[in-house]
Amino acid sequence: MILVKNKSDILGTFTSVLCLIHCLATPFIFIAQAGTSNCCDIIPIWWKNMDYFFLTISFLTVYWSTKNTNINWIKPVFWVSYSTLLIVLLNEKLKWFPLAEFAIFIPTISLVYLHLYNKKYCKCSTDECCVNEK
Repeated sequence: MILVKNKSDILGTFTSVLCLIHCLATPFIFIAQAGTSNCCDIIPIWWKNMDYFFLTISFLTVYWSTKNTNINWIKPVFWVSYSTLLIVLLNEKLKWFPLAEFAIFIPTISLVYLHLYNKKYCKCSTDECCVNEK
């Protein structure tokens, strides 16, 4: 938990990039699987549950980044991006409404950008607002 608290933007960027890679790789893995096996509907449980892992880590990094930033406008934007990611992933699992597959990339890329932006421009005169980079 100390890593998430002190390095939330670094961990958030890393997690968001891994999530993006996961989203990009999934179709190619299933295309390759369909070409090599008779049954292509079998999705490994661990692969499906990776979405929830990324959501959990993303929640923690967004929470700590918004708690420790002095950039006021970035706080609601972080939460809107995370909420959008949550809705898109839940919609993918529960099929509430039709949504293009690429929709997942918008909140994921925005979280990468927001963490990078916050890491670069969050400057404080005290240790109370921004993450202390020791």
